[in-house]
Amino acid sequence: MNAVQNFRNVAIVAHVDHGKTTLVDAMLRQSGVFGERAEVVDRVMDSGDLEREKGITILAKNTAVHRRQPDGTEYVINVIDTPGHADFGGEVERGLSMVDGVVLLVDASEGPLPQTRFVLRKALAASLPVILVVNKTDRPDARISEVVSESHDLLLDLASDLDEEAAEAAELALDLPVLYASGRAGIASTVEPENGSVPEGENLDPFFDVLLSYVPAPKGDPEAPLQAHVTNLDASSFLGRLALVRIHNGQLRKGQTVAWMREVDGQPVTERAKITELLATVGVDRAPAESAVAGDIVAVAGMPEIMIGDTLADPENPVALPRITVDEPAISVTIGTNTSPLVGRVKGHKLTARMVKSRLDSELVGNVSLRVLDIGRPDAWEVQGRGELALAILVEQMRREGFELTVGKPQVVTRQIDGKLHEPFEHLTVDVPEEYLGAVTQLLAARKGRMGEMTNHGTGWVRMEFIVPSRGLIGFRTDFLTETRGTGIANAVFDGYAPWAGEIRARHTGSLVSDRAGTVTPFAMIQLADRGTFFVEPGADTYEGMVVGINPRQEDLDINVTREKKLTNMRQSSADVMETLAKPMQLDLEAAMEFCAGDECVEVTPEVVRVRKVDLDATTRGRERARAKARNQSVG
Repeated sequence: MNAVQNFRNVAIVAHVDHGKTTLVDAMLRQSGVFGERAEVVDRVMDSGDLEREKGITILAKNTAVHRRQPDGTEYVINVIDTPGHADFGGEVERGLSMVDGVVLLVDASEGPLPQTRFVLRKALAASLPVILVVNKTDRPDARISEVVSESHDLLLDLASDLDEEAAEAAELALDLPVLYASGRAGIASTVEPENGSVPEGENLDPFFDVLLSYVPAPKGDPEAPLQAHVTNLDASSFLGRLALVRIHNGQLRKGQTVAWMREVDGQPVTERAKITELLATVGVDRAPAESAVAGDIVAVAGMPEIMIGDTLADPENPVALPRITVDEPAISVTIGTNTSPLVGRVKGHKLTARMVKSRLDSELVGNVSLRVLDIGRPDAWEVQGRGELALAILVEQMRREGFELTVGKPQVVTRQIDGKLHEPFEHLTVDVPEEYLGAVTQLLAARKGRMGEMTNHGTGWVRMEFIVPSRGLIGFRTDFLTETRGTGIANAVFDGYAPWAGEIRARHTGSLVSDRAGTVTPFAMIQLADRGTFFVEPGADTYEGMVVGINPRQEDLDINVTREKKLTNMRQSSADVMETLAKPMQLDLEAAMEFCAGDECVEVTPEVVRVRKVDLDATTRGRERARAKARNQSVG
């Protein structure tokens, strides 16, 4: 049998928290990847610390599941586990470039959500066959039949938006096989179970059978000249940079000399390189191999400067494959060195502009959806990405690596189209209990949101769909969770560019700003307790221009949080000592970036995250406010 026929390359795509990684865990267990003595951990594919902490997949990763059929044929199923959050859409697009089919996982209660639409559109545009898996059928609020119907409606809706060739592929996808699964129980079935119950069966065999029969084998020819596409990068302490490649044609061997086709300063360059090591994926590990054929996904070493999108080809007949393209960034932040008076307090932190720039450049190597632009300053750069979360994850990783940074307020990336200013818009889906319907509608109306659809499933919950400017969603999450008492669920995906929506005032509170440097005292905090909510506690260091809390009024208020009680020789009652302070509000990095006003930024260090004014001097800020007020009055 042609070796290509023994491979299946498939991506598992779904919305956040619909159970992709749990299903992959079950596939690995049932394929016998883990030895008898292996310590099996949950969500084995979420290997990063941040992924485990946040409970989401951030980077697309691949694993190989070996499956032996009853006739003795052994298949290698290369599975790409993709992120479910729209901010990491570049990882999804890169994952889809490696595969020949898609497993679309949909929650049996929540149904298709915005990210489902996003990845499904990409899969249909690439003419990839789709397998629908309704997961979590054992949820008490499962509504399996309705979710299958909604998924088919989504396919029809997307097919109407595509060009003729892609629409034909979408029509074929309407005959997609449907499976019902409980990833946690490790069971799948082609028979629809009762709502809230586990499917009939004992394992994932029906899922494997459908996957092997429905997803086509790779189209590559092992006898043709070599063509391999670099789709991901990794690193090894022994081998240096590793390139994850999908072999489209030909064969790769350890020690082989190949034509390395890449771009340098936008120009195509071809040079010869040697494959010093070839690694095949076995389960979640990589093992040395002597050769690999068309259809397989392997890692190679030997090219320290190789990049995503490069092609490895036959030196005698080099033909480059199309470079990977991803959607443009929609949100940007300014990242620079820490310029606060408290910089460098801890020995060993990375402080210099050279270190920050080097780290941002290294991030560009593996992150295809990121852009770093020069803004004419030696110590700061504009970093563009898909969304707030993607940029916050980058800053959080740098913080944990020991960097001290100043991060600006997130801004949208605008465009001039036909001479008019356009901004990015998001398709937002909100699930809330019925009693919060009015509050959420009012909240989004103030942020220029336009409701497109509202559905009541009769369970006490309402689903609303809005088209909202991306600007309106900066800082939205905190207000939304407050309004819905933490019960609401909101998901957004990029919807395109549209004309500028006008002014949006997202924040209706001011800041409490420290007016001098020093140490926060209990006495000052007790005296100022009625001024608002604080971010700091007694004993913390502060400086002029540092934001220490939230002022309920719209304007900023300069306060002295370092004031000490005057000592006298009069005996005092101990009553004032017993006064207790309200617990300060803890700001993590994402919350701090959301909270920022236009004239504020975030100071990030490995130990602490602070919000501060861009201009620390109160007098200068006052003059600027007066000028802005005068300008507004003259315009009015």
